[in-house]
Amino acid sequence: MRDAVREPSLTASKDAPVGGQAVLEGVMMRGVKHWAVAVRKPAADQADGSPADDAALGDIEVQEFKFAERKRLRALSRIPILRGVIALVESLGIGFKALSIAASAQLGEEAEELSGGLWIAIMVVAFALAIGLFFVLPVTLVNLIKHQLGSSVLFWLVEGALRTVLLLGYLTLLSRMRDLRRVFEYHGAEHKTISCYEAGDELTPERAAQYSRLHPRCGTSFLLVVMIVSIFVFALAGLHAWWILVVTRIVGVPVIIGISFELIKWAGRNRRRRWVQVLMYPGLQLQRLTTREPSLDQLEVAIAALNAVLAHETPGAFDAAELVGVEVVA
Repeated sequence: MRDAVREPSLTASKDAPVGGQAVLEGVMMRGVKHWAVAVRKPAADQADGSPADDAALGDIEVQEFKFAERKRLRALSRIPILRGVIALVESLGIGFKALSIAASAQLGEEAEELSGGLWIAIMVVAFALAIGLFFVLPVTLVNLIKHQLGSSVLFWLVEGALRTVLLLGYLTLLSRMRDLRRVFEYHGAEHKTISCYEAGDELTPERAAQYSRLHPRCGTSFLLVVMIVSIFVFALAGLHAWWILVVTRIVGVPVIIGISFELIKWAGRNRRRRWVQVLMYPGLQLQRLTTREPSLDQLEVAIAALNAVLAHETPGAFDAAELVGVEVVA
């Protein structure tokens, strides 16, 4: 039976090199050298592959993986900004593989038809659509009224505001989709579990439930930071013809991602400072759109994924050399 939990307020006061992602009926967790996916499989009587409900819970299936050695990337991973881009590409690859594993666990043979090449194609198309929606479209629309604005500063501010409105509208639309509700619940379970671990608390569903589902290193907060950073970065690019503006928006995306990654990591390390908490507040509140309060059964899945990683490593025991290039978003 689903366990009702009221919205808690406990948060961790330190940062740890662990992160994760919600997937279909499960959670992916990653550490420094290992990552794992835990999925609640359909109950025996759920032949149609529909999501597990409270009355019929299947077993938890866990798959563990080790990161390939990244010696060639270690030098590049020491460079600020660039290391964030490298980490994002790596995270996207792991994320899509985790989604594939979860789909296979839920849908069986139907999901096997999705080859690795197809998942890469989906990732590329999704990234292209994101750039088109949040970067190319705003600058194109604002360019239509460029002469009416009469100011380059006003142009950048209006473009940035429009980009942010599009993001908020997109996330709001996703939050209203019933089919994604359980994914958002697992997203909340992932955050609670990570915060419980970062606080040094006992990793049990009952203890993890006491922590906030909002986390300063969440990808949702990262998106808001990207929107804000883009205003300042594109201001440096100047005001030109439409096609040049579009090119700068596309080319500037990696720079914006790298800067935003550094800011998110810095905020996570300095979360005890009051003024940092004030700056993080809008991003944390935005997570209310992409997370939901999970059940204890869902927390059990998230804990199983994290325990699979912790069985091979203790993130807090790694030295500085081993942590080079490790950039993890919760």
